[in-house]
Amino acid sequence: MVSEAPPFWWSKADWRAWALYPISFLYGRVAGYRMANAKRASVPVPVICVGNFTVGGAGKTPTALTIARAAKAKGLKPGFLSRGYGGSLDVTTVVDPAHHRALAVGDEPLLLAREALTVISRRRVEGAQRLVKEGADLIIMDDGFQSARLAIDYALLVIDATRGLGNGHIVPGGPVRAPIRQQLRYATALLKVGGGEAADNIVRIAARAAKPYFTASLKVCDSAELSGRNVLAFAGIADPSKFFRTVESVGAQIAARRSFGDHEHLTDDEIDDILSTAERDGLQIVTTSKDFVRLAGHHGKAEELAAKCRVIEVEMAFADAMAPGLIIDRAINACRERRLKGGRKALSGDL
Repeated sequence: MVSEAPPFWWSKADWRAWALYPISFLYGRVAGYRMANAKRASVPVPVICVGNFTVGGAGKTPTALTIARAAKAKGLKPGFLSRGYGGSLDVTTVVDPAHHRALAVGDEPLLLAREALTVISRRRVEGAQRLVKEGADLIIMDDGFQSARLAIDYALLVIDATRGLGNGHIVPGGPVRAPIRQQLRYATALLKVGGGEAADNIVRIAARAAKPYFTASLKVCDSAELSGRNVLAFAGIADPSKFFRTVESVGAQIAARRSFGDHEHLTDDEIDDILSTAERDGLQIVTTSKDFVRLAGHHGKAEELAAKCRVIEVEMAFADAMAPGLIIDRAINACRERRLKGGRKALSGDL
């Protein structure tokens, strides 16, 4: 399954965005109504949702991983809840990274499962209940903020400081998933990733709504050997240009680059192009961890490419190292309050 956002979403609103405005308006009304009125099911453990305002990547998965590591440092057993986007399985499944492939469960769940218990489910409530059954005492949702199916104790919305909200229009005229003020109403805090200025306006709006925000940046792990090397960089993520900037930030020289759709599985012809170009020009092949897991477990061309790839691993580094722990503590407190309210409502109903 491939998801490729139209390029006009990420520039100043033009005639295409305005031509689609009537549809965007209706889409926004439906999305906003669902967020405001859907009945949210409750589970007996804290739920942290790592989401974003827009379609496409903003750093949700590395943020979720950082929070999970902080949870484990506190002695908790976190569990990831993912829809399994890009995978073919439509049943609630505990992801086994040694057994499953990205074609079945999606690329992001495979990355999450390397860190902690991970369940994919198209039915988020069912997935959350499965995590509790498996022993998770903290649920971290990777996306799903706008789905309004599950009671969330802490909603952290991640926003890329370079892309921001794009043209600011709602799908399909732009990348925004629901009316901004409606989304802010249910957000607990924002996480601004990177050093750009595109997110500053939404941060100011959030501040006026008394929503706190954190800052963070993507930190490259162990990349010294790439400094000064000529590379072929390829990426099939929501914003390949972000990956290319990351490659250049470690001192590598990108001699060739290939961009693919988000979650795209490469064809043999596309793999041949990468391999032949790299061999002809003497280039080291580099890619993202998500692209690499889509190659893992396959044979033939995909196996050959995987063997020749150098994966650029990144992690989300909060400017305040205490922030992930603070987010977890507040989610735990909010869960206690949610359960107390639920108990009081049940008691009053019995009287």
